[in-house]
Amino acid sequence: MPQLILLNKPYGVICQFSPSPPHASLADFVPIKDVYPAGRLDTDSEGLLLLTDSGPLQAKIADPKHKLPKTYWVQVEGSPSLSDLQPLLTGVDLGDFITQPAQVRVIDEPANLWPRVPPVRYRASVPTTWLEIIIREGKNRQVRRMTAKVGFPTLRLVRYAIGDWSLDSLPLGTWRAETVAAPRPVHAVAEPSKPKQRGRRGPNKTR
Repeated sequence: MPQLILLNKPYGVICQFSPSPPHASLADFVPIKDVYPAGRLDTDSEGLLLLTDSGPLQAKIADPKHKLPKTYWVQVEGSPSLSDLQPLLTGVDLGDFITQPAQVRVIDEPANLWPRVPPVRYRASVPTTWLEIIIREGKNRQVRRMTAKVGFPTLRLVRYAIGDWSLDSLPLGTWRAETVAAPRPVHAVAEPSKPKQRGRRGPNKTR
């Protein structure tokens, strides 16, 4: 059965196993061979990263057509109102594409959230707000682009969950393995065959 690794990726870790100084790599945290990221998580983002040894499972997790929800905790600069966030709820034009409607709500700073190293820049004159944003896409730096587009730049981004998998009970920089069922192969649906009409034409008769 496929193996699935859940990693709580720290800030500054690049999403690959090969060395890439000055960044730490996945090899510094996951001492398992032949597993690969199912999707990406930016170097300057933190939180849940899934890795697997199964190509079909990797595709099922990473391919947007499967529409697995991805839940992010996002610290933004400023104090957005509901009307400020409305474009995210309906779809925001980022220039190269329009996002699908997201689920967005203001939350308290998540409990037991680890300190970020290095810390987020603090400015006493500028408030910050935590948002929970759930999307079913995964374009490059999408969440950061979304919040910047509506005027509230992202200061810190933590991916909390992908589908039913989450960071619960997973300290920063640690991982756990799960065995999951292999995805069912998708077969083309064959058209129902028509019954043969015997005795009307033989294979060598003129049609």
